Amino acid sequence: MTREKQAPGSCDSTNKGVAEPLLLLRVHEYGIFLLSCTFYNSCKELIRDGMSDRTGNRTIERKQSHVDICLHGEVAFSGKTTGFEKLEFEHNALPEIAFSEVDLSTTFLGRKINAPLMISSMTGGYSEAATLNQRLAEAAERFGIPLGVGSMRQALENSSYRESFAIVRKYAPSVQIFANIGAPEVAKGLTDNEIAIMLDLLEADGLIVHLNAAQELFQPEGNTDFSHFLDRLAIITAKISVPVIAKEVGCGISAAAALKLLEAGVKVIDVAGAGGISWQKVEEIRYTREFGQEKRFSLPALDELLNWGVPTAQCLFDISELKNKYPDFSEIEIIASGGIHSGIDIAKSLALGAQLAASARYILKALHEGALEETIETWLNDLRAVMFLTGSAKTEELRCKRLIIKP
Repeated sequence: MTREKQAPGSCDSTNKGVAEPLLLLRVHEYGIFLLSCTFYNSCKELIRDGMSDRTGNRTIERKQSHVDICLHGEVAFSGKTTGFEKLEFEHNALPEIAFSEVDLSTTFLGRKINAPLMISSMTGGYSEAATLNQRLAEAAERFGIPLGVGSMRQALENSSYRESFAIVRKYAPSVQIFANIGAPEVAKGLTDNEIAIMLDLLEADGLIVHLNAAQELFQPEGNTDFSHFLDRLAIITAKISVPVIAKEVGCGISAAAALKLLEAGVKVIDVAGAGGISWQKVEEIRYTREFGQEKRFSLPALDELLNWGVPTAQCLFDISELKNKYPDFSEIEIIASGGIHSGIDIAKSLALGAQLAASARYILKALHEGALEETIETWLNDLRAVMFLTGSAKTEELRCKRLIIKP
């Protein structure tokens, strides 16, 4: 906003009593024509609220379009897979257990959970998201599994949208719930009050920090300033009483990046590898809807950038090797996500070193189709089948089973 002209006798330190026009505003933007000194402070609030509303509306549009595009758009990786399909378990012809004895329970961050599955971060921050998050929370509570919420930036910017996040604790009172904020917000600097709002709103068991450089690069309104992120992340991990989870959003976390995150105090690495949803493609759809033809990148480079990332299975293997190499990090836990869409994927994730697996897009699709609980139940039955056929009565035993490369 710019001042068109300094009015004679306008409000300053030497002439506070003159109620002359202070500044002229564009009517079509704010619906305000003339401001007087008498109402100067009130008008500053109105202007700030107007700008906040415009920013908030943009955020709401983005969040709604993300859900719609993930449900209906062609946003899967092409020419790159998770790597799970290249592996299979060695069959055990002598399982020596009863199928009914298979126990899916495990622990995550010191707490028992009923199965090694997490409903991954999806959405929040607009009115319709409250309904989605309620149903996800109900499913998490029924199955006794953890739940992450979507980015809570909107909850920090506008208190009216906090209920769309807070609702999850109401409907999932007994399971682990994780708050979520993006790396750009961490890099910019979060206040103690902002951190407290996110954690208190959910009575959160931890804080997810999502790493989305490629997404921000493609996002029309993206924030690509990741400067000082690790230093500010270390400040957060040192000051809060709950663990911090570092999570990619679909491009994977390499061993080298994981080491830096662990040194910054992160307790869990959620690999979110390539092979599932490409958030570059999600944002590319939004960009072309708004601006037409892609002109930011050359066509020869675009395909590789849209499919950029480390496959999920490779991330798991490399970070598990990292844990073996550095004894100080041997207790760090790994979440497998990025293209998880069956109990077979969950089983392979455990065998590759993950404590549990997480899924977002396929869970969202199941919710949209009215088959959320049925889908989770079939995935868990897939996992039971693998455990039975490998002679694994408990998930800890499955972690020791041999995976072989398919011929």
